[in-house]
Amino acid sequence: MALPQATVKSAARVLELLEHFRTVRAPRSLKDLVDALGYPQSSTTALLKSLTAQGYLNYDRVQRVYFPTLRVAALGEWIEPALLGDNARLLDAMRDVHNATGETVSLGLLNDVYLQHVRIIQSTHAMRFYTEEGSMRPVVTSSLGWLLLSTRTPEQIERLVRRANIAIADPAQRVDVAAMVKRILSLKGQTQIHIEGMPFADGATMCALLPVTIHGQPVVLGLGGSLERVRENRVRYAEVLKGAVGAV
Repeated sequence: MALPQATVKSAARVLELLEHFRTVRAPRSLKDLVDALGYPQSSTTALLKSLTAQGYLNYDRVQRVYFPTLRVAALGEWIEPALLGDNARLLDAMRDVHNATGETVSLGLLNDVYLQHVRIIQSTHAMRFYTEEGSMRPVVTSSLGWLLLSTRTPEQIERLVRRANIAIADPAQRVDVAAMVKRILSLKGQTQIHIEGMPFADGATMCALLPVTIHGQPVVLGLGGSLERVRENRVRYAEVLKGAVGAV
Protein backbone atom coordinates (compact mmCIF):
# COMPACT_ATOMS: atom_id res chain seq x y z
CA MET A 1 0.00 0.00 0.00
CA ALA A 2 1.34 3.41 -0.94
CA LEU A 3 1.59 5.57 2.15
CA PRO A 4 1.00 9.36 2.21
CA GLN A 5 4.08 11.49 1.62
CA ALA A 6 4.06 12.92 5.16
CA THR A 7 4.47 9.47 6.72
CA VAL A 8 7.39 9.11 9.16
CA LYS A 9 9.85 6.75 7.45
CA SER A 10 10.46 4.36 10.36
CA ALA A 11 6.75 4.02 11.09
CA ALA A 12 6.01 3.49 7.40
CA ARG A 13 8.59 0.71 7.19
CA VAL A 14 7.10 -1.17 10.13
CA LEU A 15 3.68 -1.04 8.50
CA GLU A 16 4.99 -1.98 5.06
CA LEU A 17 6.85 -4.91 6.59
CA LEU A 18 3.69 -6.20 8.26
CA GLU A 19 1.70 -5.61 5.07
CA HIS A 20 4.29 -7.67 3.20
CA PHE A 21 3.87 -10.56 5.62
CA ARG A 22 0.10 -10.30 5.23
CA THR A 23 0.57 -10.72 1.48
CA VAL A 24 3.11 -13.56 1.42
CA ARG A 25 1.83 -15.36 4.56
CA ALA A 26 5.10 -17.23 4.97
CA PRO A 27 8.41 -16.89 6.86
CA ARG A 28 10.98 -14.66 5.16
CA SER A 29 14.74 -14.26 5.46
CA LEU A 30 16.56 -10.96 5.77
CA LYS A 31 17.55 -11.16 2.10
CA ASP A 32 13.96 -11.89 1.06
CA LEU A 33 12.73 -8.81 2.90
CA VAL A 34 15.51 -6.54 1.61
CA ASP A 35 14.78 -7.64 -1.95
CA ALA A 36 11.01 -7.33 -1.62
CA LEU A 37 10.88 -4.01 0.23
CA GLY A 38 13.93 -2.30 -1.20
CA TYR A 39 15.29 -1.10 2.16
CA PRO A 40 19.03 -0.90 2.94
CA GLN A 41 20.21 -4.12 4.58
CA SER A 42 21.55 -2.31 7.65
CA SER A 43 18.28 -0.54 8.45
CA THR A 44 16.26 -3.68 7.67
CA THR A 45 18.41 -5.66 10.10
CA ALA A 46 17.88 -3.03 12.81
CA LEU A 47 14.14 -2.98 12.17
CA LEU A 48 13.82 -6.77 12.35
CA LYS A 49 15.91 -7.00 15.52
CA SER A 50 13.84 -4.29 17.18
CA LEU A 51 10.50 -5.93 16.33
CA THR A 52 11.82 -9.32 17.43
CA ALA A 53 13.02 -7.90 20.76
CA GLN A 54 9.55 -6.42 21.34
CA GLY A 55 7.85 -9.72 20.60
CA TYR A 56 6.20 -8.75 17.31
CA LEU A 57 8.37 -11.01 15.16
CA ASN A 58 9.63 -14.55 15.72
CA TYR A 59 13.15 -15.35 14.53
CA ASP A 60 14.14 -18.93 13.73
CA ARG A 61 17.93 -19.10 14.10
CA VAL A 62 18.12 -22.47 12.34
CA GLN A 63 16.22 -21.44 9.22
CA ARG A 64 17.19 -17.76 9.61
CA VAL A 65 13.68 -16.55 8.86
CA TYR A 66 11.20 -14.15 10.46
CA PHE A 67 7.44 -14.38 10.93
CA PRO A 68 4.91 -12.24 12.84
CA THR A 69 3.77 -13.45 16.26
CA LEU A 70 0.26 -13.54 17.68
CA ARG A 71 1.08 -10.25 19.40
CA VAL A 72 0.67 -8.61 15.98
CA ALA A 73 -2.71 -10.29 15.52
CA ALA A 74 -3.81 -9.11 18.97
CA LEU A 75 -3.14 -5.48 17.99
CA GLY A 76 -6.09 -5.43 15.64
CA GLU A 77 -8.46 -8.20 16.73
CA TRP A 78 -10.69 -5.73 18.61
CA ILE A 79 -11.04 -3.21 15.77
CA GLU A 80 -13.64 -4.90 13.56
CA PRO A 81 -16.23 -5.40 16.33
CA ALA A 82 -15.53 -1.90 17.67
CA LEU A 83 -15.80 -0.38 14.20
CA LEU A 84 -18.82 -2.28 12.95
CA GLY A 85 -20.58 -2.81 16.28
CA ASP A 86 -24.21 -3.60 15.54
CA ASN A 87 -23.57 -3.12 11.82
CA ALA A 88 -22.27 -6.64 11.21
CA ARG A 89 -24.94 -6.89 8.51
CA LEU A 90 -22.64 -4.74 6.37
CA LEU A 91 -20.38 -7.74 5.80
CA ASP A 92 -23.40 -9.86 4.84
CA ALA A 93 -24.39 -7.15 2.33
CA MET A 94 -20.90 -7.29 0.81
CA ARG A 95 -21.11 -11.07 0.48
CA ASP A 96 -24.58 -10.84 -1.07
CA VAL A 97 -23.33 -8.44 -3.76
CA HIS A 98 -20.22 -10.52 -4.40
CA ASN A 99 -22.17 -13.79 -4.67
CA ALA A 100 -24.58 -12.22 -7.16
CA THR A 101 -21.99 -10.46 -9.34
CA GLY A 102 -18.55 -11.96 -8.79
CA GLU A 103 -17.15 -8.43 -8.98
CA THR A 104 -14.75 -6.77 -6.55
CA VAL A 105 -16.88 -5.46 -3.67
CA SER A 106 -15.73 -2.74 -1.30
CA LEU A 107 -16.88 -1.02 1.85
CA GLY A 108 -15.61 2.57 1.79
CA LEU A 109 -15.18 5.37 4.32
CA LEU A 110 -13.62 8.83 4.19
CA ASN A 111 -10.26 8.98 5.93
CA ASP A 112 -9.23 12.64 6.04
CA VAL A 113 -8.99 13.58 2.33
CA TYR A 114 -8.82 9.98 1.16
CA LEU A 115 -11.29 7.25 0.31
CA GLN A 116 -10.28 4.11 2.17
CA HIS A 117 -11.40 0.61 1.21
CA VAL A 118 -11.87 -0.70 4.75
CA ARG A 119 -13.08 -4.11 3.57
CA ILE A 120 -12.64 -5.82 0.20
CA ILE A 121 -13.88 -9.03 -1.40
CA GLN A 122 -11.85 -9.66 -4.54
CA SER A 123 -13.42 -10.42 -7.91
CA THR A 124 -13.68 -14.00 -9.14
CA HIS A 125 -13.79 -12.98 -12.82
CA ALA A 126 -10.85 -13.73 -15.10
CA MET A 127 -10.73 -10.07 -16.14
CA ARG A 128 -10.54 -8.08 -12.90
CA PHE A 129 -8.80 -5.20 -11.17
CA TYR A 130 -7.08 -5.80 -7.84
CA THR A 131 -7.72 -3.36 -5.01
CA GLU A 132 -5.89 -3.98 -1.77
CA GLU A 133 -7.90 -4.00 1.44
CA GLY A 134 -7.10 -0.92 3.50
CA SER A 135 -5.75 0.96 0.48
CA MET A 136 -6.47 4.66 0.12
CA ARG A 137 -6.72 7.06 -2.80
CA PRO A 138 -7.40 10.82 -2.86
CA VAL A 139 -11.15 11.22 -2.56
CA VAL A 140 -11.36 13.22 -5.80
CA THR A 141 -10.06 10.21 -7.77
CA SER A 142 -12.65 7.74 -6.44
CA SER A 143 -16.31 7.35 -7.40
CA LEU A 144 -17.00 5.96 -3.93
CA GLY A 145 -15.34 9.08 -2.58
CA TRP A 146 -17.51 11.33 -4.74
CA LEU A 147 -20.67 9.79 -3.35
CA LEU A 148 -19.43 10.18 0.21
CA LEU A 149 -18.42 13.79 -0.44
CA SER A 150 -21.90 14.52 -1.75
CA THR A 151 -23.26 14.03 1.78
CA ARG A 152 -21.29 17.09 2.99
CA THR A 153 -22.24 20.77 2.81
CA PRO A 154 -21.10 22.76 -0.25
CA GLU A 155 -18.50 24.55 1.88
CA GLN A 156 -17.14 21.26 3.23
CA ILE A 157 -17.05 19.76 -0.25
CA GLU A 158 -14.96 22.61 -1.65
CA ARG A 159 -12.56 22.50 1.30
CA LEU A 160 -12.08 18.74 1.04
CA VAL A 161 -11.63 18.85 -2.73
CA ARG A 162 -8.92 21.51 -2.42
CA ARG A 163 -7.07 19.59 0.29
CA ALA A 164 -7.37 16.28 -1.57
CA ASN A 165 -5.99 17.93 -4.69
CA ILE A 166 -2.92 19.06 -2.75
CA ALA A 167 -2.40 15.46 -1.58
CA ILE A 168 -1.94 14.32 -5.19
CA ALA A 169 1.83 14.38 -5.70
CA ASP A 170 1.80 14.65 -9.49
CA PRO A 171 0.46 18.07 -10.54
CA ALA A 172 -0.59 16.60 -13.88
CA GLN A 173 -3.07 14.31 -12.10
CA ARG A 174 -4.72 17.04 -10.03
CA VAL A 175 -8.30 17.95 -10.82
CA ASP A 176 -9.95 21.24 -11.70
CA VAL A 177 -11.35 22.24 -8.32
CA ALA A 178 -14.37 24.18 -9.59
CA ALA A 179 -15.35 21.43 -12.02
CA MET A 180 -14.95 18.73 -9.40
CA VAL A 181 -17.01 20.62 -6.83
CA LYS A 182 -19.74 21.13 -9.45
CA ARG A 183 -19.72 17.42 -10.31
CA ILE A 184 -19.99 16.34 -6.69
CA LEU A 185 -22.77 18.84 -6.01
CA SER A 186 -24.67 17.30 -8.93
CA LEU A 187 -24.70 14.01 -7.02
CA LYS A 188 -26.37 15.50 -3.96
CA GLY A 189 -29.48 13.56 -2.98
CA GLN A 190 -28.48 10.51 -5.02
CA THR A 191 -28.04 7.26 -3.11
CA GLN A 192 -26.61 5.17 -5.94
CA ILE A 193 -24.34 6.09 -8.86
CA HIS A 194 -22.60 4.48 -11.84
CA ILE A 195 -19.25 5.90 -12.97
CA GLU A 196 -17.20 4.70 -15.95
CA GLY A 197 -13.44 5.06 -16.40
CA MET A 198 -12.62 5.20 -12.68
CA PRO A 199 -10.36 4.31 -11.07
CA PHE A 200 -9.17 2.49 -14.21
CA ALA A 201 -9.74 3.73 -17.77
CA ASP A 202 -11.26 0.41 -18.87
CA GLY A 203 -13.18 -0.17 -15.67
CA ALA A 204 -16.46 0.95 -14.13
CA THR A 205 -17.83 1.31 -10.62
CA MET A 206 -21.29 1.24 -9.11
CA CYS A 207 -21.80 2.31 -5.52
CA ALA A 208 -24.55 3.08 -3.05
CA LEU A 209 -24.82 4.90 0.25
CA LEU A 210 -25.74 2.66 3.15
CA PRO A 211 -28.48 3.58 5.65
CA VAL A 212 -26.07 3.32 8.58
CA THR A 213 -22.99 5.15 9.79
CA ILE A 214 -19.72 3.99 11.34
CA HIS A 215 -18.68 6.23 14.22
CA GLY A 216 -20.95 8.89 12.74
CA GLN A 217 -19.43 8.67 9.25
CA PRO A 218 -21.43 7.75 6.14
CA VAL A 219 -20.54 4.43 4.51
CA VAL A 220 -20.63 3.42 0.85
CA LEU A 221 -20.92 -0.05 -0.68
CA GLY A 222 -19.34 -0.38 -4.11
CA LEU A 223 -18.64 -2.91 -6.82
CA GLY A 224 -16.19 -2.58 -9.67
CA GLY A 225 -15.11 -4.50 -12.74
CA SER A 226 -14.34 -4.30 -16.42
CA LEU A 227 -16.17 -1.55 -18.26
CA GLU A 228 -17.74 -3.91 -20.78
CA ARG A 229 -19.02 -6.37 -18.18
CA VAL A 230 -20.44 -3.71 -15.86
CA ARG A 231 -22.17 -2.03 -18.80
CA GLU A 232 -23.75 -5.32 -19.89
CA ASN A 233 -25.02 -5.99 -16.37
CA ARG A 234 -25.78 -2.44 -15.28
CA VAL A 235 -29.50 -2.94 -14.61
CA ARG A 236 -29.03 -6.22 -12.76
CA TYR A 237 -26.08 -4.93 -10.74
CA ALA A 238 -28.08 -1.85 -9.74
CA GLU A 239 -30.87 -4.09 -8.46
CA VAL A 240 -28.38 -6.26 -6.57
CA LEU A 241 -26.91 -3.18 -4.87
CA LYS A 242 -30.36 -1.83 -4.07
CA GLY A 243 -31.38 -5.15 -2.51
CA ALA A 244 -28.21 -5.39 -0.43
CA VAL A 245 -28.62 -1.85 0.85
CA GLY A 246 -32.27 -2.48 1.68
CA ALA A 247 -31.34 -5.52 3.75
CA VAL A 248 -28.88 -3.65 5.97
